[in-house]
Amino acid sequence: MASPEDKVAFVSNLNGTSLTEVSLGSFLAPLCVLSRGLFLIVFHLGKGILPFSWASHLLLDFTSLIMPLVLSCTALSDILHFVIVGIAVVDFAVLYLVYANGKRASFSNTLDKFVKSRVESNLVPFVTVFRVLVNVKTAISILAVDFSVFPRRYAKTETYGTGVMDFGVGAYVIANALVCPEARGKEMRGSKVSHVMKQSISVWPLVLLGFVRLASVKSSGYHEHVTEYGVHWNFFFTLAIVRLVASALLALFPVNSSWILAVVIGGTYQVILETTGLKSFLTHGNTRSGFLEENKEGIFSVVGYIAIYMAGVQIGHYLMRSRALVQDWIRVIRNLLLTSCGLFCALYACQRCIEPVSRRMANLSFCVWTVAQAMFFLSCLSIADVVLLFSKVISSCSLVSTSWCPLQNRKSEKMSNSMDALCLVQSVNRNQLLYFLLANIMTGLTNVFVDTLNSSDALGVSVLLLYMFLNSLVIFILHINKITIKFW
Repeated sequence: MASPEDKVAFVSNLNGTSLTEVSLGSFLAPLCVLSRGLFLIVFHLGKGILPFSWASHLLLDFTSLIMPLVLSCTALSDILHFVIVGIAVVDFAVLYLVYANGKRASFSNTLDKFVKSRVESNLVPFVTVFRVLVNVKTAISILAVDFSVFPRRYAKTETYGTGVMDFGVGAYVIANALVCPEARGKEMRGSKVSHVMKQSISVWPLVLLGFVRLASVKSSGYHEHVTEYGVHWNFFFTLAIVRLVASALLALFPVNSSWILAVVIGGTYQVILETTGLKSFLTHGNTRSGFLEENKEGIFSVVGYIAIYMAGVQIGHYLMRSRALVQDWIRVIRNLLLTSCGLFCALYACQRCIEPVSRRMANLSFCVWTVAQAMFFLSCLSIADVVLLFSKVISSCSLVSTSWCPLQNRKSEKMSNSMDALCLVQSVNRNQLLYFLLANIMTGLTNVFVDTLNSSDALGVSVLLLYMFLNSLVIFILHINKITIKFW
């Protein structure tokens, strides 16, 4: 069994991968979501009976949504572009067959009618899918990184660089910001002071989980990469403080100004990094004495995560506006793509004129990259959702959960609810924090019983698939029994 020191060395001094490879990965999950939806539609057109049994739905969702994500960051990581092209070709071939089967008029007339049609949904499906997939990818990565089959370029970088897991941390913050009460337009009740106090109390589960993780890591001797967050700090503490500070800021400033606050916070923090000794303090020196020095990465990176959170609130506020027509959502997709492109241009300027991306400091380049990449991922998911909606319309089949639906009658609405009750995406969405906590516990247990560092590639992939299936099974059983673990 590898020692904790060996495991720490295995995830240390890494430089990440290219921006292109991280962006390439954003295509896979949307294509998998589309594949799953098209399978259900084709099955329905073949006069198959839906819904399946709960076990069949779990197996379908696990095979179509989670297994490709596990394989793409392990055994298939070196041919990821071929995998994506292959899935895309199959998806659009199936889509053409669905269109040919339900053809009523010319393609231009069908498309024009579709663009002007109405959709029925009180939520934004691709936001839900984004949040769930960020959770799923995080669950995969936190264990996969301990196996040699997981490419080192995907792991968190030491000081500078763009690793897939670096983006995952920022994406998790954005995923929470997208659906915060302020982004959803919930009115503040009572005074601003009482509102902030209420939000302070609401983050206690995160603080508690932070202390539980700290105690368990220290008492068990579990390996920890100190330059990630510090000696005592962890991501739960970061999430709690970010939410608390953001609530205070949003009580003082209108939600529409969130993007301005994001720019001001990120920009000011970068100026301080450049004009003081803070950057040197964060990136140099192995001696750690006192709480501040011991946890400098976790404490100061909070500022960057607050900027990312505020940007996420602005995105969520924009996406949560009421829109009934397909053409309105197509404009949203266009705006997401254009903004993402603009931010990538800004990232290029930041990296050339200021400094490269650094998750360790959560500098301005990291903030810009995280928001740009998140918006690109959201764009890909929204495009997949529109394509899936188009296939629903031309096939007259709405029995695909977690996606937009055309206006439907009560009978089809009842069937859609039955499909939602047997959907893995909805299962994770119901208990997202619990899923994240479960993944952390399972990761710790796996590292205790499996010599991850010296495992063969085949064993590593097998363990990861079993680990993800057990996580999925637990969360799925809770969902089908309508159990929501939320006690705060």
